[in-house]
Amino acid sequence: MDERVNTKMFCFQCEQTAKGTGCTIQGVCGKTAEIANMQDLLIFQLKGISNYATRLLDMGQSLEPSLIEFVEDSLFMTLTNVNFDPEDHLRQLKKSQEIKEELRMRFNGELLNDEANYRLSETYEEIMADTTRARIFYNDKIDEDVRSVREIIKYGLKGISAYAHQAGFLGYVNEDVSRFIFKALDRLTDDSMSLEDNIALLLETGKASYNVMETLDRANNESYEPPSPHKVNVNVKKGPFVVISGHDLKDLDMLLQQTEGRGVNVYSHGEMIPSHGYGGLKKYPHLVGNYGGPWQLQQKEFSDLPGCILMTTNCLMRPMKSYVDRIYSTNVVGWEGIRHIPKKEDGTKDFTEMIDQAIALGGFPEDEPVKEILVGFGHKTTLGLSDKILEAVERGDISRFFLIGGCDGARPERDYYTRFALGTPKDSIILTLACGKYRFNKLEFGEVAGFPRVLDIGQCNDTYSGIRIAAGLADKLGVTVNDLPLSLIITWYEQKAVADLLALLYVGVQGIRLGPSMPAFVSGNVYDFLHQNYDLKPITTPEEDLADIIGEKMIRG
Repeated sequence: MDERVNTKMFCFQCEQTAKGTGCTIQGVCGKTAEIANMQDLLIFQLKGISNYATRLLDMGQSLEPSLIEFVEDSLFMTLTNVNFDPEDHLRQLKKSQEIKEELRMRFNGELLNDEANYRLSETYEEIMADTTRARIFYNDKIDEDVRSVREIIKYGLKGISAYAHQAGFLGYVNEDVSRFIFKALDRLTDDSMSLEDNIALLLETGKASYNVMETLDRANNESYEPPSPHKVNVNVKKGPFVVISGHDLKDLDMLLQQTEGRGVNVYSHGEMIPSHGYGGLKKYPHLVGNYGGPWQLQQKEFSDLPGCILMTTNCLMRPMKSYVDRIYSTNVVGWEGIRHIPKKEDGTKDFTEMIDQAIALGGFPEDEPVKEILVGFGHKTTLGLSDKILEAVERGDISRFFLIGGCDGARPERDYYTRFALGTPKDSIILTLACGKYRFNKLEFGEVAGFPRVLDIGQCNDTYSGIRIAAGLADKLGVTVNDLPLSLIITWYEQKAVADLLALLYVGVQGIRLGPSMPAFVSGNVYDFLHQNYDLKPITTPEEDLADIIGEKMIRG
């Protein structure tokens, strides 16, 4: 048996995994072996649920929305930096067994695979002992490359489920994507599938990722109006406040409604910064700005903060003693001992306790000088400028486009993205998204041909916006996306980035440069496949990559 089955835990789903191979004692993210093992067993249970659910769907039966929500939320809570609370995981495991038994009764039959047949043990000790069977390397008969592709699919499903959760919170559900999640989880238990079959499923996962991002884009745009350019103050104002982090715009909307007229300012944090571009949110004058930098700096930036913090999705880090009494979680986010704000039956939430505490804390003592950055260049706004952009390209005023974005993280090597952005030609435009933008979004890049050189197109799910912008420009020029003077420089950290990458591969994007390191769960042969078929490549140095890109441009010219 593989020795990784006998370590305290094994997890290699994020970019910062220990030694670039896997966390075996405690997660670099902060999760304990207990949490890691329960998450493995929860995924194992979701596969068993999907074994039955898929067959019921094939029989023409429907699945209850509560079941779909449970599976998507369970996948989401196992995503990096989301939930670290053992009680939440134990509760979810027990619920998973109840659901599986109900589906087994409906199916009125038995399936042969372990995931379907397993029955959750009664005691905590027995459950923890059972987690071994759910380890990634437990079945050592699985081909290394098949296992690698399965892991990519699994992590893609986690990202898809996070996006489905956000869209569902706004009342938008993509039924085809929901069905696919069950189908994919079911097929991850089918050992008869060849490597080619698994690669086909991988590409289907990319299609589902693209489709769920389209659904979420529609949910956000129709609920809060399409983003438009807006200046955001990145310094603080005097008075009580709440900092809201994550991605869920509805949480921000409800918080803004409940703080209105109470003298409490609201600051976005992390990937919530694109919210300032939405008309339905920026209409609130007490949404006063953006606080802090990327997620990995929160322990320093939240220390002794004279206000409250609300974590709506990832990325949560271990709360320090200096602010553990003023940080709240909601949705599937959790850390043992911090206060959680649940969703009521009618879909609303009550933030009163947090708001009252923010008022009591008093907030910032004085205003800082205003410093503003620009957001709000989603696909509707940017494509609305496409004729002028292309005219500037034809005149030679704009030489190239770079999409530099994705997940940020703590590795020192990530300064690559700052150096790369600073090294881009002054007549080029940088599109950016997700928290990777914090590597350079507060630096001064100026303008080119009357446009800001840095266009913030949104959150990680706005990879869809990037695809739409590229496709729209390509259509106007009568070429393919891969013929555009466009280079994608992607930074990854967690599993939504995997979903984003699969969506880009699904639409046929070539030549992506990925970093700061290649995923540990991608085998050598699978990387070769991605490199040969999609020209996916690792980053090197900013200087070498820029020289290669500019040289490529000159050769094409």
